[in-house]
Amino acid sequence: MKLNVSFFASRTISWYMARLFVVRSFAVLAALAVILMALDLLGESGDILAVPGNGDAQLWYYVSLRLPQIISRFLPFSVLLGTLITLATLNQNSEIISMKAAGISAHQILAPLIVASLAIAGASFWFNDHIVARATNVLSAWQDVDYGPVPQNRGIVSNVWVRSAEDLIHAGQVTGRGPTTTLHDVRLYDRDGDRLGAIASAPVATYRDGAWQMRDARIFDVGRGRVTTRPTLTIGRGVEPDRFTLATVNPDGLSFRALAEAVSDLHAAGRPTVALDTVLWHKISGALSVVLMPLLAGVAGFGLARSGVLFVRAVIGMALGFTYFVADNFALAMGNIGAYPPLLAAWAPFLLFLLIGEAVLIRTEE
Repeated sequence: MKLNVSFFASRTISWYMARLFVVRSFAVLAALAVILMALDLLGESGDILAVPGNGDAQLWYYVSLRLPQIISRFLPFSVLLGTLITLATLNQNSEIISMKAAGISAHQILAPLIVASLAIAGASFWFNDHIVARATNVLSAWQDVDYGPVPQNRGIVSNVWVRSAEDLIHAGQVTGRGPTTTLHDVRLYDRDGDRLGAIASAPVATYRDGAWQMRDARIFDVGRGRVTTRPTLTIGRGVEPDRFTLATVNPDGLSFRALAEAVSDLHAAGRPTVALDTVLWHKISGALSVVLMPLLAGVAGFGLARSGVLFVRAVIGMALGFTYFVADNFALAMGNIGAYPPLLAAWAPFLLFLLIGEAVLIRTEE
């Protein structure tokens, strides 16, 4: 007897399984998106229409911004339910039994679903990166003004701290961009190790020749308790203007590349980036979460349908999937507050449930 060790059972069966899985998953996603969008619009339409001048056009504009967020959030749920429906239907029609009788293993039955989910994960990452991030950024700005006219960003940033070697620079307000950046109400805290040596303050500082020029600087020597003044004082050599113009970062409103650049700039500026690092890695692990769904829901496709445990198996598969989402959100929250390292918070639930799904499948079927 020849042992079948190929990854796929056959091309015909693989295409058949993948087509059923994809069609059912996106059918579930479409149904969820329509229902949830309608419910969300019912809750927000009153606030949108309460603004003078808003009408049907603004309602459809809200739908265009909110719908990508709903699709992105519920895509893994849809893949989970699509897998359960596909495998339960095949099991109910005895197609799974026929495949196993032909020598096809449980892994070979699930292989087309896993490969299809990899393609869905890639499409999901692109969708999140190019559409959802932009929609989230625009919607957040619109909601901040209670669905009224969004004011033009004047490029003013307030209360900025930047580290230059051991020294700290504080700007009460920052205006302009690039070489034209100007710091207002500037203070330099000259530190030597843990000891504060002097505090220099000035009303204005401008960027010139790779450093910052404080005008009419007032210097307080902490050790001597004396105050001196200087017409100009050069500080922060090597500190780029972009490190001052970084405002509060909305990680959900940035693409993966833009968020990585923002994290790099914030890290160079000496600001904490643990929460942003967690979200950055989760943009990848979150998109890949759909790959787990066929494995976690695979338990629903096996076992005799006539034994009366098909429903129980479907419930177990659903419970495994939803437990993953709970663990993933918990780890993400722990990463945002710094309790977990970013890599652990983003990837631990994925790897843990990958092992759990594989162990359940091997224990019950292989």
